[in-house]
Amino acid sequence: MKRRHILGGIALGTGALVVGWSILPPRQRLQPSQPLPEVDHQSALNGWVRIGDDDKVTVIMSKSEMGQGVFTGLAMMLADELDARWDQIGFETATIDDIYNNQSVAADGLPFHPDNHGPVKRFAQWMTHKTMRELGLMATGGSSSMKDLWLPMREAGASARAMLLGAAANQWQLPASECTVKEGVVSHPSGVSAKFGELAALAAKRPRPSSVTLKTPDQFKLIGHATPRLEGGSKTDGSALYTTDFKPEGLLYACVRMNPELGAPLNSFDASKAEVMPGVRKVLAVPADKGSTAGVAVVAQSTFQALKALRQVQVDWGHGPAQAWSSKEVQNALLQGLSSEDSHTYFEQGDADKALKSAAKTIEAQYSAPYLAHATMEPISCTVWLKNGEAELWVPSQVPDAARHIVAAILGVPKDKVKLHLPLLGSGFGRRLEFDFVAQAAFIAKAMPGQPVQTLWDRSQELQHDFYRPACVSSYSAGLDAQGQVVAWKNRSASQSIAADMVTRLLGVPGGGPDKTTAEGAFDQAYEWPHAHISHTTVKLPVPVGSWRSVGHSHQAFFKESFVDEVAHASGQDPLAFRLSLLKNHPRHAKVLQLAADQSGWGKPLPASPDGVQRALGLALHESFGTIVAQVAEVSLLNGQIRVHRVVCAVDCGTVVNPDGVAQQMESAVMYGLSAALYGEISLDKGQVQQSNFHDYKVLRIDQAPQVQTHMVASDALPEGMGEPGTPPIAPAVANAVFALNGQRLRSLPLRLT
Repeated sequence: MKRRHILGGIALGTGALVVGWSILPPRQRLQPSQPLPEVDHQSALNGWVRIGDDDKVTVIMSKSEMGQGVFTGLAMMLADELDARWDQIGFETATIDDIYNNQSVAADGLPFHPDNHGPVKRFAQWMTHKTMRELGLMATGGSSSMKDLWLPMREAGASARAMLLGAAANQWQLPASECTVKEGVVSHPSGVSAKFGELAALAAKRPRPSSVTLKTPDQFKLIGHATPRLEGGSKTDGSALYTTDFKPEGLLYACVRMNPELGAPLNSFDASKAEVMPGVRKVLAVPADKGSTAGVAVVAQSTFQALKALRQVQVDWGHGPAQAWSSKEVQNALLQGLSSEDSHTYFEQGDADKALKSAAKTIEAQYSAPYLAHATMEPISCTVWLKNGEAELWVPSQVPDAARHIVAAILGVPKDKVKLHLPLLGSGFGRRLEFDFVAQAAFIAKAMPGQPVQTLWDRSQELQHDFYRPACVSSYSAGLDAQGQVVAWKNRSASQSIAADMVTRLLGVPGGGPDKTTAEGAFDQAYEWPHAHISHTTVKLPVPVGSWRSVGHSHQAFFKESFVDEVAHASGQDPLAFRLSLLKNHPRHAKVLQLAADQSGWGKPLPASPDGVQRALGLALHESFGTIVAQVAEVSLLNGQIRVHRVVCAVDCGTVVNPDGVAQQMESAVMYGLSAALYGEISLDKGQVQQSNFHDYKVLRIDQAPQVQTHMVASDALPEGMGEPGTPPIAPAVANAVFALNGQRLRSLPLRLT
């Protein structure tokens, strides 16, 4: 292993220092650089767990809980190795420390094909893990949380367990090897026993074990078993706390109105009418920062007063580069990108052009997808309190330490003087990876020193000033031989680059280079093409773009799985059999696909709907974030509308930690993906977003929600992502079912019958 790292380092020209660093094992992730903050009657056994003398086990959470159930899954892993009872478990958000940095999200973001297991990939991932341990961020994204902490949380639990055993054995003067732990109690065959709480203080004084033995899957008592959500009860009874629920003494409220033209400036404003209205404390200009658009803010004693006064502010808005762009111009620019020579090849196998020329039959198609907003349930909000050279920050962020850094810089205080509070997030979907609203809140609070200020956007500002899922177009060509077998596959897509856009707005320098997210879902799939060429062209446009649930997979899966279906029908083959023929060397994918087909009744006659309308099935298979998902959608058409009655899902996400959590995320992803598939579209007119609320940016209603059935493939592989992989397959599954019903190919999102 060391020899491979050394050779890889030399091959990449990293130099002797980096090579030497690369062969060292990654630094530990159990003990923080500073001890956990002291809490009365609680003892910290490592950076991930405290145990109180009341027997309560507090698990330290370094990820953001935004409805994906990550607190529960992470606690299950630690509690299982600790051998604690589930009713003992509580949670607390982590302080900022390098041991909490997300290592997996960056390593998984490297632009390698999943089938690539070569030394260069292994070296790059190794180096990325090590680098992120030292220079990374506490981040929740990329469906990486369970994978990232699979070992650290289990090791933390096992280490704490060993320390408790050692403390008990030392107190009883008995061999530790004869003591056992079960359901929060350490005991010895002689009859002596002690609860965790009785041993915690003694255990915390013992040295941390240099190594621990982790449980084997047959020993798991929590992992793999359906377990209730840790925060579920508080969300049911209303006691769960989100950013706007925190009301520090003297809290003021700010509302913001930004230039409706994306990225355009504020020329001037007249606040004379607003300033004399009840409760108004200040009216101020808010600069463009971290990707935001310039605007005006009103600070008042209530949100209602701030919103009411904001309507009375007379504003002269300026214009910027986006004014020349409407939806039609965006589409034309993307289509031009398809014919551009300035593209990056993400995957190449054989000679696709030559194979296409010799094919007996050629199939071609072009697809498109629009901009999408995140439409999170929780409105954009952030509370900042500047006082006596220090600050407090309440922020629903997926990257809390970066948010703290930005607030510190704007307020002009050291970042260690910013006390961070990370509440529950009312969904994220990637929107809380951004910092525009954080910078705004800090700037407004700076104008009101000594008083906490809660900045809140209304829904129109949120929809009209988002970082949108990029609009994208994609062209495909496939060649078949005389027997109907695929001989060539060629694909090129065009869109903006999320990575380049983010670098520009956060660092102020032009972003460039290949961005994996632009083509993920197109180049990194399991289908075995004899000849293939998959490339992408980056198009620069003045529309802010960002990560949206499943990122590039969200639209590339629709393009790819729709065209796979087209080619299957052109070859005269059943869509299931056609896909299976392309997965001969990918048994995990084939197993997932077959499971979904079997559970849906694929190939069997479907009964009509209760109203007598015919139904049909559509199929899609897609891998994202390490997880393989197949979905079969049962669809009917009535009065020009697409109705989805049932979605059968099969999933291989590696080791299933919490089956309930997997099912919940699959249901959530299907509903979110269906909203986009059937309705989602952000349109532009002269640089202004036309949608303003849920009346014109529709989401799926409860009476439109299909039944979702989830079936999990048993696996002992590492846990993989579950927050996002259920979203990509649903749009193509529905579109393919529509084709089965009426022979119409829907190649643009949202899906509209013609």
